[in-house]
Amino acid sequence: MPETPLITIPLEAYLFLASILFCIGVWGLINSRNAVRVLMSIELMLNAVNINLMAFSSFLDGELIRGQVFTVFVITVAAAEAAVGLAILLSLYRNRVTVDMESFNLLRW
Repeated sequence: MPETPLITIPLEAYLFLASILFCIGVWGLINSRNAVRVLMSIELMLNAVNINLMAFSSFLDGELIRGQVFTVFVITVAAAEAAVGLAILLSLYRNRVTVDMESFNLLRW
């Protein structure tokens, strides 16, 4: 019984997907006034970086797993950023009763 050939997705498709995700994240970061949306945009940008790391690792690294190791580190940093960011937002919401980025002026004189 002959095996069916595996269909490989080209590297450009992964790069296109990652660039679209990164652009959506930058757009959400710039245009959003909601602090939760800003955190979600940062997570989207980090996931685009993870897609790039995995794609290049798969296409260029071969048997080595350097890209996967960097991806695990980025996921760890993203989880820590989400936990600290949500804790800060929860504290700000308790004090200000809003998550609007324009109303956070705690560091201004």
